Amino acid sequence: MRLVQVMVPAGKRETVLSVLDEEEIDYVLSDETSGREYTAIVSFPLPTEAVEPVLEELRDAGLERDAYTVVMDAETVVSKRFEELEERYAENDEDGNGDRIAREELDARATEMSPRFGAFVTMTVISAVVATAGLLLDSAAVVVGSMVIAPLIGPAMAASVGTVLDDEDLFARGVKLQVLGGVLAVTSAAAFAALLRYGRVVPFGVEEVFSIAEVRERLAPDVLSLPIALGSGVAGALSLASGVSSALVGVMIAAALVPPTAVVGIGIAWGRPGTVAGAALLVVVNFAAINFAAIATLWYKGYRPESFWRLDETRTTTIRRIGVLGVAILLSTAVLTGVTVASYQSAQFETAAQEEANALLDSDARVLDVEVTYGGFPFRQPTAVTVTVGYPPETTTPRIGDALATRLADDADPPFGIGEPAAVDVSVRYVPVEESRTGAATA
Repeated sequence: MRLVQVMVPAGKRETVLSVLDEEEIDYVLSDETSGREYTAIVSFPLPTEAVEPVLEELRDAGLERDAYTVVMDAETVVSKRFEELEERYAENDEDGNGDRIAREELDARATEMSPRFGAFVTMTVISAVVATAGLLLDSAAVVVGSMVIAPLIGPAMAASVGTVLDDEDLFARGVKLQVLGGVLAVTSAAAFAALLRYGRVVPFGVEEVFSIAEVRERLAPDVLSLPIALGSGVAGALSLASGVSSALVGVMIAAALVPPTAVVGIGIAWGRPGTVAGAALLVVVNFAAINFAAIATLWYKGYRPESFWRLDETRTTTIRRIGVLGVAILLSTAVLTGVTVASYQSAQFETAAQEEANALLDSDARVLDVEVTYGGFPFRQPTAVTVTVGYPPETTTPRIGDALATRLADDADPPFGIGEPAAVDVSVRYVPVEESRTGAATA
């Protein structure tokens, strides 16, 4: 519920009070004695869903836009008439959007959530650095901590609100901060990762750094990444429109953006930008999906510009922006679908490599580990296989390298069956293994 205070200009007192009386709204009238053009201040409580229609009635009755209007949260209103007012507006809510805040509140909240430049830059840099450290430490807890401090929900919501309310200044600020945030996050992550690498703070080589679990899982994103970003945009818009805290939703949005940008920075620092092309694509598709979902949700909730004459123009602008974002998402989804298929084929190849190696070994030897190196994006293909074979030290070392290479050549199918199978380098590492009395193997 809200407490609304309206400053009544000279000559409008009776008109304003008559509107409130017709709506059966309790109010308190105070005289304005400052000597300005205002003669009174009217304070009245309203259900959240009643703020926008009542303010529109007051403006239709002649209350100018320049008249000061303050809308505040109200914890409790004890009044029989207020309860009846709540029931009446709940019954009139045919579209099911009664839980949304007023247009003016939405604009104010989006503006407030759009951080100041200095604070935005500082928090973005800190978030990117912490995320980079967490990825290199393979610490999910540290990565989550970087999401908490990332100031990324505000710019996304500002751009979306600016679109549906035809506030070009707010839209431009949201877009600029999102672009700046993405570039700044990648740059900060790259600079910090380069400092760690060339300062020899971390002992990782190129192959080791991309084998870290937290880094590796973001190198080849699949199509399931898209629902996460879309859900983040919808949740952000709903939390904003309902007037509830957006802090937790901000963490969800940061989860879709911060770790991939840090991975891109790591790839740049280690001189392998092509390796992190998947993470870069994930950043782009997440930005597009979050804005797409937020704009569509706010438009569905019924938010429109105040002026009727701007409605058609705003509708055209909104549809155009949703269309551009939708095309970007579709193109990215096609690539992500290819990555998903390629990942499935990769899993099949790894299983086939282990099965083929076991089939070539006798009963005394066994496969201990299979490592596959992939190349290319988005359609990854196996380029090298390393098989670790354990065998009893008193037996002859099994030789399966050539035979395994021949068999795996047929299993390395190109994605979607297009093209020729890639040449796969096969290496076999032999490790003598002794069985202890308890049955555990010792190398």
